[in-house]
Amino acid sequence: MEILVLFAVLFLLLALGVPVAFALFGAALAVFAVIDIPLIVAVQRMAAGISIFTLMAIPFFIFAGDLMYRAGIADRLVRVADAAFGRVRGGLGLVDVGASMMFGAVSGSAIASASAIGSTMVPLMDEKGYDRDYSVNVTVTAAVVGLLIPPSHNMIIYAAASGIGVSIGDLFLAGIVPGLLTGFMLMVTAWLVARKRNLPTGTFPGWRAFFRALVYAIPGVMTGVIIMGGILSGIFTATESSAIAVIYTVLVGALVYRSLGLKGFFEAAQKSVRTASMVLFIIAAATAFGFALALLEVPAELAALIGLMTDNPILTLLIINVMLLVLGTFMDMAPLIVICTPIFLPVAMATGVDPVHFGIILMLNLGIGLVTPPVGSVLFVGSAVGNIAIPELVRTIWPFYLTLIAALVLVTFWPDLSLALPRAFPA
Repeated sequence: MEILVLFAVLFLLLALGVPVAFALFGAALAVFAVIDIPLIVAVQRMAAGISIFTLMAIPFFIFAGDLMYRAGIADRLVRVADAAFGRVRGGLGLVDVGASMMFGAVSGSAIASASAIGSTMVPLMDEKGYDRDYSVNVTVTAAVVGLLIPPSHNMIIYAAASGIGVSIGDLFLAGIVPGLLTGFMLMVTAWLVARKRNLPTGTFPGWRAFFRALVYAIPGVMTGVIIMGGILSGIFTATESSAIAVIYTVLVGALVYRSLGLKGFFEAAQKSVRTASMVLFIIAAATAFGFALALLEVPAELAALIGLMTDNPILTLLIINVMLLVLGTFMDMAPLIVICTPIFLPVAMATGVDPVHFGIILMLNLGIGLVTPPVGSVLFVGSAVGNIAIPELVRTIWPFYLTLIAALVLVTFWPDLSLALPRAFPA
């Protein structure tokens, strides 16, 4: 009965258009009232949910990502990718994916990647005669790669939600190979679609132009190198690395590229505070909701239900993936990580799945949800950047969507893709 109340209130509030954070908190309050727990407990759980040191990294990484965009790092990454791939049939599609991968390595945000790379690439591809739906679909699906290539603040949320001390450094390392693989698969898909549509072919600017673009981009790309190098060497923690990323980005933008002024700095700070506040409030509300789930023993009930359906580890992971894909179409990523981690992680671990490996499965799975309607936030960003309707995008996105699903299958059932680097370089 209480479980029914929890989910009935949640879906009713969501259907009425109540923001996700308030819907989660309202559902938790309803359950506490039904089972006669003081309502102040919900507020206490919210406070406890964000009183975690590692979560301090989230606002800093968000701030660093916005500073990178305003410092023009995205434009320089596009130039490198264009010099490398622009001469191929539909080469700007490959440029888009390559630039998104490199920007993801320094921002870790799918929305930041879609807006930063999209605002540069979509007009450029329009100018060269590319179809608008193609350019936007490549941009939004490539943005998902940024969730896997470190640093990623969503991995920090997962580590905190796991409750078992999953190493953030291991998660960062685990995302590198799956991220590169997913990016390569999207490049192949972009090329195949471009050939079918007979999209334009560019020209190679020459090795001198390529190396010049590469040299200009190195200071920006070094952000990710400094972060991972510092964590692996033990010089600083993942949380400290987020603050270092901000300082380094300010120095690069102001002193090296000379494209970041006081106005851009304060605009980035204002936007980042607003974004980080929303993310942390969602995490807090989702923590209260997760506490209600634990009280009602929903994880144990779900594990028992899946156990009745199958005891095969492969089928268990398939069921979890399908559930996550469905949930990802209705809710945003941050609350789903906090809600789903304590539910599905124990079930996955019971089948022998490493928690670091499961974290990468979760990132890619929920990342696919970001480009899936009706609540695909990255898809909506792409629609706004490209000034194109969502239905028009959805009609032609399926080759890229199937590629992401294929990458998810590989990541799910080939654990070494995720675990090889953490085992070789334990953080």
